[in-house]
Amino acid sequence: MNINDLILIVKKKINKSLLVENIEVQDKTFLHKNHKSHNEKKFHLKLIIRSSELKRMKKIQSTRKIYSILQDELDQYIHSIQILIH
Repeated sequence: MNINDLILIVKKKINKSLLVENIEVQDKTFLHKNHKSHNEKKFHLKLIIRSSELKRMKKIQSTRKIYSILQDELDQYIHSIQILIH
């Protein structure tokens, strides 16, 4: 999987499952290239999501919701994910 395909999948799955006004997905893998645990096949992503639906939830609930939506990608392609909700 390349990063551009992964970003498209992440956006599509989140938009399909949640009421989202805007979503930005950033590749932050380059920040971790020299880490011992770095795996070339897994990526580090930063999600910036504007969603009134998620904003009404407690942080732990919104994080769990996103993790459940992206479970397959987290298992296979995402090493780390940072989530910012506005």
